[in-house]
Amino acid sequence: MDLSRLAKKNHYEHITEQLKTLILSGELQAGSKLPSTKELSEQFGVGRSTTREALSALKAMGLIEIRQGGHCTVKSTCSPVQSLLPDLQGLHNNRQTILELIEARKSLEVANAAIAASKRDEHDLHALAEILSEMEQHIGNEDIGERTDLLFHLALAKATHNSILVHLFESISKQMEIGIRETRRVEIYSNRSVSEQFFLEHKAIYEAVKRQDPEASQSRMTEHLLHVEQILLKYLAN
Repeated sequence: MDLSRLAKKNHYEHITEQLKTLILSGELQAGSKLPSTKELSEQFGVGRSTTREALSALKAMGLIEIRQGGHCTVKSTCSPVQSLLPDLQGLHNNRQTILELIEARKSLEVANAAIAASKRDEHDLHALAEILSEMEQHIGNEDIGERTDLLFHLALAKATHNSILVHLFESISKQMEIGIRETRRVEIYSNRSVSEQFFLEHKAIYEAVKRQDPEASQSRMTEHLLHVEQILLKYLAN
């Protein structure tokens, strides 16, 4: 693999972008094994914790699988759903598509919340609680805030125990991440008051799912996504 050492340390997103490009370009095929965390860290010139952050982000995007022992394998890079979605290069390239993705995400995730409330098990609750705990401990930290936000919504999709819904979420969230990454970072994760409010909204969703209350779960998710939408629409209007 042709990897570039980072000019700045502790920026896991640069590692994520390089590896994601290799996967989406087909240079790293489905089933390919990535070098070990130690080897990747040496190639990029960063600490192992930074590399692990990048690998966690790639896993949350559905691009790799992390197995016991830390071994990482590339997953299928193009699902039927993904092939229907545009490969966005930036927010302003296709404003209408971003608006449609926001609408699709809202419809999907409100439904996911209700289904998760009915079908979640103790393993799902434990996974969501662990993500919330990390989110709360690192409010105001851009990198961790972005990662735990994505992981929470992915864990909620998995709590539906419906593989189609998980794939739909991964496809939509991947395109959203490409199109609005910088907006999310500036407007959400670096703003402590917004980050705190988002934590409370995620916690409210978790509590409703824990109570197995589909109606409340839908309502809490709707409120949260409307908040996200308001921030993004403000940016899109500029």
